[in-house]
Amino acid sequence: MCHPVIRAAPTFDKYQLMPLIPEEPQIHESAQGPRATPASGRTAPTPRPVPGPRPAAPSRPGRPGPLRPTPPVQRTPRDVAPAKPGPSGQAAPTATAASPQIQLIPASAEGALDAAEEAVDLLLDSGRAPGDVLVITTGAQHPWAEHELSFGDTSYWAQHDAGDDVFYADAAVASRAASRPVVVVAVNGGPASAAATALPLAHSRAGALLIVCGDPQQINSVLGAGV
Repeated sequence: MCHPVIRAAPTFDKYQLMPLIPEEPQIHESAQGPRATPASGRTAPTPRPVPGPRPAAPSRPGRPGPLRPTPPVQRTPRDVAPAKPGPSGQAAPTATAASPQIQLIPASAEGALDAAEEAVDLLLDSGRAPGDVLVITTGAQHPWAEHELSFGDTSYWAQHDAGDDVFYADAAVASRAASRPVVVVAVNGGPASAAATALPLAHSRAGALLIVCGDPQQINSVLGAGV
């Protein structure tokens, strides 16, 4: 006859020490870093680089950059007015130069040449160059002109072209003379037509001063009508 096996329950002594199991340190999940992705056959994605600053967009060909403002046009001074265009589109001619100053020295026909000589002397004494003076006679020629014409017409006008000295001319040939700053007219006789022709011509040849020696009434009548 078999007897059943009785297993005795283990008894624990309350004074028996239990083996200590060292505790694993608890690491917070935030300090452990990102969790490893379980291997599932997929490759972990490569992290994208942080984008830097965008480069400046290149300028498009054919489009110019901003234009600088045009500097203001310089204004024309008031004393120099621009010429207005004429009817045909061309600029109108500028105003003519101021008329020469006219000085009248009363003298008879016999004394007009001497008065002209005194006027020339005063001009030269005041600083005028001899080449600045032209003397025109309406009657008898000046002695200097008679002397120079004795050497020929070519030699006479060559001295005029040189412009180094006072030039004396008869009213009949005065139109050939060039303009000079000062013109002196001696109305020393001759026909009335000589004075009527010589005075307007002398006025056109004088650049700054016109001196007329002769009869004031005759001179004023000619200058008032023809100049």
